Amino acid sequence: MKLSIHEILKQYWGYNNFRPLQEDIINSALAGNDTLALLPTGGGKSICFQVPAMAKDGLCLVISPLIALIKDQVEQLQKRDIPAAALYSGMSMREQLLTIENAQNGAYKFLYLSPERLKTQAFRDRLPYLNCTLLAIDEAHCISQWGYDFRPEYLMIAEARELLKNVPVLALTASATEKVIGDIQDKLGFKKRNVFNKSFTRSNLSYVVNYTEQKLERMIHILNRVKGSGLVYVRNRRQTQELAMYLRKNRISADYYHAGLPHLMRTKKQEDWIENRTRIIVCTNAFGMGIDKPDVRVVVHYEMPESLESYYQEAGRAGRDGNRAYCVLLHHEGDEQTAQHKLALSFPQEEEIKRVYQALCNYYSLPVGALLDRSFDFDLAEFVQRFNLNTQVVYPALKLLQQCNLIALNESFFEPSKFKFTVNHAELYKFQVEHEKYDELIKILLRSHGGMFDSYVQINEQQLAKRIDKDAKFLVQFLYQLNKLELADYQPQKDKPQITFTTQRIAAELIDLRAALINQRKEVAHEKLQAIINYANNKNRCRSKLIVEYFNEFGSEDCGVCDVCLNKLKGDFKTTESDAIEEKLQLLLIQKPLHVTDAVKAIPEYQPEKVTTIIRYLLDNDKLRYNNEHQLIWNSIK
Repeated sequence: MKLSIHEILKQYWGYNNFRPLQEDIINSALAGNDTLALLPTGGGKSICFQVPAMAKDGLCLVISPLIALIKDQVEQLQKRDIPAAALYSGMSMREQLLTIENAQNGAYKFLYLSPERLKTQAFRDRLPYLNCTLLAIDEAHCISQWGYDFRPEYLMIAEARELLKNVPVLALTASATEKVIGDIQDKLGFKKRNVFNKSFTRSNLSYVVNYTEQKLERMIHILNRVKGSGLVYVRNRRQTQELAMYLRKNRISADYYHAGLPHLMRTKKQEDWIENRTRIIVCTNAFGMGIDKPDVRVVVHYEMPESLESYYQEAGRAGRDGNRAYCVLLHHEGDEQTAQHKLALSFPQEEEIKRVYQALCNYYSLPVGALLDRSFDFDLAEFVQRFNLNTQVVYPALKLLQQCNLIALNESFFEPSKFKFTVNHAELYKFQVEHEKYDELIKILLRSHGGMFDSYVQINEQQLAKRIDKDAKFLVQFLYQLNKLELADYQPQKDKPQITFTTQRIAAELIDLRAALINQRKEVAHEKLQAIINYANNKNRCRSKLIVEYFNEFGSEDCGVCDVCLNKLKGDFKTTESDAIEEKLQLLLIQKPLHVTDAVKAIPEYQPEKVTTIIRYLLDNDKLRYNNEHQLIWNSIK
């Protein structure tokens, strides 16, 4: 007897009820409708395709652009005893074929793919035989050339749908403009328009822009005033470490994070923050995707992001528990010039892009005509140094080469060591009998891990070496020897970015850089940058309203808690009345600190909402601040 969607939710995820809109999206998918779901960051997108997939027979194919998210979701499903696997660049061809074969034989409920897998003939040949009953597209905005993270590999999805016949599509994204919403449905071949759109309004978030030339001091002030877990976003890796050190010097628990750090270090930093052993993480936009930490109280943007979409996504990591949280953008006039300069650098000249492609082919000694479908480790610093290139040109050039479908670039990649016997039990046993020196080590491998004959198993060389009282180097040599003897497939750990050449290697001068498309993308990027500049410079309209209207959501009320709304409310009061409340608060708080509720009660002659508004205004203008007990104190510095 099949479980209902509510029983599935309870049994596998432990929730009694769906969040708003989730059940409607799930029922639409179960009815066989092509469906586009827009749920803001933290809105529970994965539940929307995982629950209906569990309610249906067959396999759910999930396409996602980020390997880190793919790996995380597969691990989470496996922890819930739901069979899931993944295909992505970086896996050996043998492992890919085995995974596809297992999927064809019904071994998995979910098969996650990075989009470039749709191009491989080996996968496309097997696709019609996978008994796929639902196709889920995560980060669906990537299919739209008007989206903020266009990925050309996503355009292959429409072709894949032809092989899947009547399998419905469930596309999901956190934010999209009206133009992108239409483009997603067109590119995915929706039979009819069908969009579920949760409001982009986050009423518990207080959006603030601080105009200041003293960003360091202002950042310290904000983090001292707003207690609890937080994030500080910057635009480059070097700044993450510098600002984290500055916060520590000012007695604020902080660490830094960016995609260039070793995997184990990134994992440790992330876990320390999630478990509140570290209060503040200073990070690039590489941090936060897929992390559901509910109690983030403050997100500070030290620099202007490239778009309102990015700002909404990153700021939206605050306040997922529904309690008040603060999203602060630090801004001064020079930021606009800096942002425009970065945008110009992100679209290199055609000859520069071709030079980077040529250098890339030379880096891996690839001759013209080479046809590859495997990944290479990529060390950006070494590459730049060897070919005397400018890092600020190379990285955007690589992104543009990816958008032109010449390469696939995984900025951050981690793949643990894997091992599988390629012979059967009988053949291996015969080898052990004939080669006694290998016998003990093979037995230890078999005892340590189950399933080594059926699938690839993650192994830890250090731990295995301890069991035989040898060093890891000895064990690695032994594993390589098993490879050489064609008894096993040993794949050592990878912890570097990966580059895949997705098309035949061609002469650099013959590259079609799709100049018209790149120019369109440049125009879109300029429009998006102008939108965030307008947001930063706005002093008259509710910030929350400005954001949701950017996503074509109109008719919302002023939030009442952003800096613009608070300044308006202060101005609406009679000057004598607001001055009187401020004077009474000053007299009270100079005597002793008070919690907000006690301060409001101590001035009964004025309406509570008026006193609360003045308190918010005084906090935003540094006349009040909180102490360690979250009590109000008068800021004598001011």
